[in-house]
Amino acid sequence: MKKIFSPAILYLALFIFTASCQKPTTPEKLITEESNWQVLFNGKDLSGWIPKIHHHETGDNYANTFRVVDGILAVDYSDYDSFNDRYGHLFYEKPFSSFHLSWEYRFTDQWLEDAQSYTYRNSGVMFHSQAPESILVEQDWPISVEYQMLAEEEEGKPRPTGNMCSPGTDVVFEGKIDERHCIYSSSPTFKWDEWVKAELIVYGDSIVHHLVNGDTVLTYSFPQIGGGVANRFDPAIKVDGKPLTSGYIGLQSEGQGVLFKEIKIREM
Repeated sequence: MKKIFSPAILYLALFIFTASCQKPTTPEKLITEESNWQVLFNGKDLSGWIPKIHHHETGDNYANTFRVVDGILAVDYSDYDSFNDRYGHLFYEKPFSSFHLSWEYRFTDQWLEDAQSYTYRNSGVMFHSQAPESILVEQDWPISVEYQMLAEEEEGKPRPTGNMCSPGTDVVFEGKIDERHCIYSSSPTFKWDEWVKAELIVYGDSIVHHLVNGDTVLTYSFPQIGGGVANRFDPAIKVDGKPLTSGYIGLQSEGQGVLFKEIKIREM
């Protein structure tokens, strides 16, 4: 059934969106003390993180997919024979609701050719996700919202990063439910081996901002369960129309090597 918002809800959404767009909305105005940040990755091991990889039980870090190399959290496929649709996520152990998440990433030159072509120089960070222990063995994607990370695929062809993708979810964009699986941001295109600073500013189930290198590149609102793409989930989990007020954060692995560092969060 098509979701219909009442005039009161639409007015509230318009008010919040307008307020959020007023300057300044930069992270510098939100963050006043370094002590407000909580470091999520300690640079030594995967303490506090839980892997869930397609075809495998929660907690099974198949073939050491997620590993720590020289203080950096790496998605690495050196121990894989083939990808076999082993889409994976490394979840932080506790959920968050309203927060400012910051991290840096860059891709590697490692890509498994039996992965889907769209995964080339493509990864992401999931948020407001279902709990990792609720993801079934053969469920491909967690019901969540994704900050999608892309890098240049073809020289001279724009490929923005900081996009929004929605496995098993919906968001409101420009005043209505947007039925696209992914909404592109206004960011520039980056080379695959360039470090990029990414940020998410999330206000529960109301406003979400995506930032790239300090610039806001995408804003949307009302994340909620709905839509498609996620498959073979527990039907009890997918209650379409249910607002996503909180959830888990997960780093993605989908056949492309990627590096993460400086992962930290500030709850708001």
